[in-house]
Amino acid sequence: MSDSPSRGRPPGLPEIDVNEYGGKKDGVRQSMDRRLFMQLLVYDCPPGMDAAEPTEALCAALASSGVPGVVYEDMNAPHGLALLTWSDDPAHFVQNVRPLFRAPELRVLLPRPDWTMIGRSYASGYERDLEHYLLHRSVENVTNPEWPWAVWYPLRRSGAFAKLDHETQANILREHASIGMAYGQQGLAHDVRLACHGIDAKDNEFLIALVGDRLHRLSHVVQRMRSTTQTAEYITQMGPFFVGYAKYQSRGPTSETGA
Repeated sequence: MSDSPSRGRPPGLPEIDVNEYGGKKDGVRQSMDRRLFMQLLVYDCPPGMDAAEPTEALCAALASSGVPGVVYEDMNAPHGLALLTWSDDPAHFVQNVRPLFRAPELRVLLPRPDWTMIGRSYASGYERDLEHYLLHRSVENVTNPEWPWAVWYPLRRSGAFAKLDHETQANILREHASIGMAYGQQGLAHDVRLACHGIDAKDNEFLIALVGDRLHRLSHVVQRMRSTTQTAEYITQMGPFFVGYAKYQSRGPTSETGA
């Protein structure tokens, strides 16, 4: 009996396949219907409050609750901070992350809703280890203590890109990806790439993070990408850009994803 997604599909309706696919493993193409969700919440401290107090309280709350995450101090806002958390179950953000801010020392924080970012992992179709790529790679990057700097930003492509034929799209994306891979292979910058179709408040399509040991290298990635066909011709919106330095990073195995 066939397990094809089209089995039982009424005639005339499109085939729907929600799996992510990687490269072949042991002769079989990898597929998976799981994703890692990552959410960045940005806050400001009330006027007159020492930002160190809620920052330390948030770090302590993560450690005591067992919620894996990263606490960033906002480089561009002396009283700003951000919390990055993740799980393969998006209910985690409501059931486990949200209650953290009911504590008196965190309830005073002022949310910056226009800076909230959320996305889910996705594959390009060539990954050698699809499960690791979808569920663990991004966590490993953001929790690496040698890479405390992070630049997070959403982006949206124009509708014109979606109308291009598959081969043209692939060539444009290949140019963009090869530059990112070059930075990673040389240890200059490492990325997190997430999709956010339908779950971003401002209709962005992708959420990107660049992490590394030196901020100027992350800035250089953004500068270098400006000349690619995708950025120069098909990106209609980028940002806001959150620039943070990790104050706290979860330790331990990447199974903390909730997977």
